[in-house]
Amino acid sequence: MTETKVWPPGYRINPRVEVMPKPLIAGFRGVPTAHAGDSLGRSIGAVGLRSYHNDLNLMVAGPAITVRVRPGDNLMIHQAIAMAQPGDVLVVDAGGDVSQAVIGGLMRTSAITRRIAAFVIDGAVRDLAEWAQGGIACYARGHTHRGPTKDGPGEVNVPIACAGMAVCPGDLVICDADGVIAVPAAEADALLPRVKAHAKRENEIRAANAAGTTDPERFNALLRSKGCPV
Repeated sequence: MTETKVWPPGYRINPRVEVMPKPLIAGFRGVPTAHAGDSLGRSIGAVGLRSYHNDLNLMVAGPAITVRVRPGDNLMIHQAIAMAQPGDVLVVDAGGDVSQAVIGGLMRTSAITRRIAAFVIDGAVRDLAEWAQGGIACYARGHTHRGPTKDGPGEVNVPIACAGMAVCPGDLVICDADGVIAVPAAEADALLPRVKAHAKRENEIRAANAAGTTDPERFNALLRSKGCPV
């Protein structure tokens, strides 16, 4: 018989969720967030985060481990790091608070050792010089030298809101120089061919732009549909 765990109020640690096949996740590596966002209606993704890893070429696609913490406290982020598998993305709801950092350079070292792909923090970071060395992606609301407490409460692998995104454990998180998008795991399989087709269309437009053969009717038709006499 499985023992039922009784958690104190405000605390919960759920198992890591693995719902997407590894080949599907691999198919999204190298997919720009702009292509994913365009294919999903252009109105999703994180708002108000900046990157701290100083590498415009770093692109990430991996499953989410979600964390909800009390603003300024990182007890459950340490637990999530210990649970993470290579390629995971830790997505943290820290309430958008930037008065105390919830991750720093020492946690970065642990995360690199565990081959975590990225941190996405709706809160603050510190030790900017270490994050700027690269090796792991880091997105956060802001930064401060003021460190965190380790008292809790907090939760791991529960549905969260992070920087305007709804994120569930195991969702696909895509990160690049433009920002961060979370894709519901159930939608990832249908999304992949759409982003590939989108990339093909953009390459064709780019080639036409470079050759000077862009068809003016592409935008003239749109203007006429709005009543403009062109």
